[in-house]
Amino acid sequence: MGFTSEIIHSDRRSGVEHGSIHKPVHTAVTFTYEDSRELAAVFQGKQQGYTYGRQVNPTITALQDKITLMENGHSTVAFATGMAAIGTTLFALLRAGDHMISSSFLFGNTNSLFNSFGTQGIEVSFADATSCQAVRDQVRENTRMVFVETIANPRTQVADLVAIGELCRELGLVYIVDNTMTTPYLFRPVSVGASFVINSLTKYIGGHANALGGALTETGLFNWADYPNLYDNYKTGDVSNWAITQVKKKGLRDFGATLAPEAAHHISVGSDTLALRMEQACANARALTTFLHGHPMVKKVYYPGLADHPQHERAAVLFKHPGALFSVELVDEVDCFDFLNNLQLVVCTSNLGDTRSLGIPVAHSIYYEMGPERRATMGIDDSLVRFSIGIEETEDLLADFDQALGV
Repeated sequence: MGFTSEIIHSDRRSGVEHGSIHKPVHTAVTFTYEDSRELAAVFQGKQQGYTYGRQVNPTITALQDKITLMENGHSTVAFATGMAAIGTTLFALLRAGDHMISSSFLFGNTNSLFNSFGTQGIEVSFADATSCQAVRDQVRENTRMVFVETIANPRTQVADLVAIGELCRELGLVYIVDNTMTTPYLFRPVSVGASFVINSLTKYIGGHANALGGALTETGLFNWADYPNLYDNYKTGDVSNWAITQVKKKGLRDFGATLAPEAAHHISVGSDTLALRMEQACANARALTTFLHGHPMVKKVYYPGLADHPQHERAAVLFKHPGALFSVELVDEVDCFDFLNNLQLVVCTSNLGDTRSLGIPVAHSIYYEMGPERRATMGIDDSLVRFSIGIEETEDLLADFDQALGV
């Protein structure tokens, strides 16, 4: 079946209480069993079931199953936010003295998180992920994993996903791909050999800016039998479950970054229209970037769908569409704040992946704490404005950008 046909029927096909077509919101924190031996078996992992709401919940399980289906993965664990998914995974699978390689073109909060791990005895090297050779040059004897994003935010660099996947397979490195910017509708990282896939469910998958959430999906491609950082009590049953079980037990359980059942329900319902929303949003982004490219008030447009983008051909091969996010640098005569204030349909805010079009002055907000030197290394100009395009009518957005740049 097609992408949407599969996911919108996933809840009811797994068996839902009282014939509901959506998994209902289960607010219970604790779960009981008539036989205490059965409770013990569930705690010991010998039997499927629910123990305590910090780790497991039926509403969240239904969402996890849906994300696994979307990503063509093996299993998924959900978290309170996308940042919680990233941080908990690293906490659970890395130890002091380990080394990881990350794309240097990172979402600001992820960059901050990785720098924090660097102060805790886990070495982090940043590499230009558009080049596999740049990643290979950073490999050390103690390297455990490589972390990349599909399309970087905000400058839209596209990682060398295929070659990095081959490198990780060659060297036995855990390969984590953050799929937030593309979503499983536009791209499935399992196709390039990813060990894990990260999604911020807050963004396109939830899609309506009404719930926070994140997910880690195990693809089943990595051989965890040789990974040294797994505890023996989690190394039981299917090898593909060892690492994600440790993430649940040592990460989610210990840190408690639990997704709320109400948020899981919002995200699950929102995800049903992911394909429809992405089609319209990507079409809008393509139309707008075509209009802005060469506009006298615009210095530069960063969007993989444009032919002059450095990774345009790579994006065309990898992704169904080149995404719904782009950034522009304005000419000196245009003030970025005035430009944003002149737009009538674009909401000035820090989120992305909403049904509405959103814009933000990057250097003055989400990348401000980095300071001018770090921003310069990432190519973040003071005039850079990032847009996450929504599902409004294309003609209305074009008219709005036209009038905003004409003032």
